[in-house]
Amino acid sequence: MKLLVSGSPHLESSNSRFLAAIGQLSGTGEYLPATYLAELPVFQPALDHAPWPANVLRWREDVASAEAIFICTPAYLHNIPGVLKNALDWLASSGEMSGKSVVAMTLTPNAPRGEKAMQSLLWSLSALDARVVAAAPFYRDDVRTDSESQFTNPATAEMLQALLEMLP
Repeated sequence: MKLLVSGSPHLESSNSRFLAAIGQLSGTGEYLPATYLAELPVFQPALDHAPWPANVLRWREDVASAEAIFICTPAYLHNIPGVLKNALDWLASSGEMSGKSVVAMTLTPNAPRGEKAMQSLLWSLSALDARVVAAAPFYRDDVRTDSESQFTNPATAEMLQALLEMLP
């Protein structure tokens, strides 16, 4: 299973829709969207002990069982959104991200937006000992899809297919 992690808490955000379209590229149905990240409590070290909240356990189990993870995030104030940072913080002490194959992506309206968010995401993934297979910025015009969530830009579809083939 490959886990799809959107930095936006909105299910209809461009980042969430982009990840859903990636999941449809392979046609295998082996993609699980982590749609519950906004429900995680705000991380505090004092809360990081048993009994953990059920949604924290679910998040950690989903990350642990994933063969690979796709993370796609918008940029908020030149950084990753709080909901994504919070989710990553919940993995710091438990180690599920260690050695995990990750494709890190930003999706923003246009360049150079997203560059600092990508750097922040990569720093967090490095601290979690993730194995970043690829880091790719995308912009709104790159990721347009039709009514069936198929990419209208063939170059984008080809690039994403190549990324899929790099993963376990």
